[in-house]
Amino acid sequence: APQPIPLPAQAAAAAPSRPFHFELRPDQIARHLDRFVIGQKEAKKVLSVALCDHFQHVRLTQEGEAAPFYQKQNVLLLGPTGVGKTHLIRSAAELIGVPFVKADATKFSETGYVGGDVDDLVRDLVRRSAGDVHRAEHGIIYLDEVDKLATREPGAGRDVSGRGVQTNLLKLMEDAEVPLVSPNDVTGQLQSAMAAMRGGAPAAETINTRHVLFIVSGAFSGLDRIIRARLRAMGEGRGLERMSVDRLLLQATTGDLVAYGLEPEFVGRLPVRVACHRLDTDHLFNVLRRSESSLIRQYERAFGAYGIEVVFEDEGLMRLAELASGEGTGARGLMTVCERVFRDFKFRLPASRVRRLVVTRRLVEEPEAELRRVLHR
Repeated sequence: APQPIPLPAQAAAAAPSRPFHFELRPDQIARHLDRFVIGQKEAKKVLSVALCDHFQHVRLTQEGEAAPFYQKQNVLLLGPTGVGKTHLIRSAAELIGVPFVKADATKFSETGYVGGDVDDLVRDLVRRSAGDVHRAEHGIIYLDEVDKLATREPGAGRDVSGRGVQTNLLKLMEDAEVPLVSPNDVTGQLQSAMAAMRGGAPAAETINTRHVLFIVSGAFSGLDRIIRARLRAMGEGRGLERMSVDRLLLQATTGDLVAYGLEPEFVGRLPVRVACHRLDTDHLFNVLRRSESSLIRQYERAFGAYGIEVVFEDEGLMRLAELASGEGTGARGLMTVCERVFRDFKFRLPASRVRRLVVTRRLVEEPEAELRRVLHR
């Protein structure tokens, strides 16, 4: 069950509202993202510009400079799993200082079916803001696996709720008033009733989504076939068979997305679109070596808790990247490979006298033999 939204007095004490400030430039956001996400240069550029356009508009509106014809820069990110989509959005939200909510589209269903209500996304923004509705109204909602809402996805049966969820999202993505208390949230309703009985100042009953930025993403498996067929029908068949999925996704049009199974009105609410490329071995190596959120920091911390220093040689990192590339799940493959390689080391070394572990290519390729050698040297 969702946690109740704090009462007005609690919210004021936890997170008092302040005027909205935004002074970043697109290049500053892109440089910040470079610290945490490797590659995806085009996605960083497109996302940075969209974020600046949106939040500069919010700032100017707050300062009294209305823009009645402004179209919100909601974003569609296309690309396979493990390429850094979530990391991009989360890192940008932290830099800007706005609340961030992430959810998978598969958890929601059309009203009347079993599943979550899309309005809960907006209520989650309020919870992330400690009940500060004003701050929540400048937040970012990131919805992943939106391709699963497609009602005519090639090779799949018709989803009875996909169209309904898209329709419900339409109301949120433009300018909607969402009740702070869900009709199904008995605890929240009791909380509001008790506050009213105490005669306190009336709390805001709704949150407006006019300035909430929506970013959606998905792998869109099979969309490349639709794009390839369209280009072939247009007489642009030369080199199509050799064209990578990444390059094809860059050419996705509204018509392609509608043919995939998204509703035209839903696609129309996502004017900013960009495709993320797959991560090759070199990208994965740099994810380990250069990213400030590199997975190796987690292993340094885990071993360091037992007084064990871990040193990663570049050859060892490259072999980890090579093995992770074979997993086919992008950066997520790094965790799979690292856990397989280091599991026995994490179990045996804390109880040993070993205080330094050097991760070489040989250790990654033959972890059992290297563990025996380290323990008996």
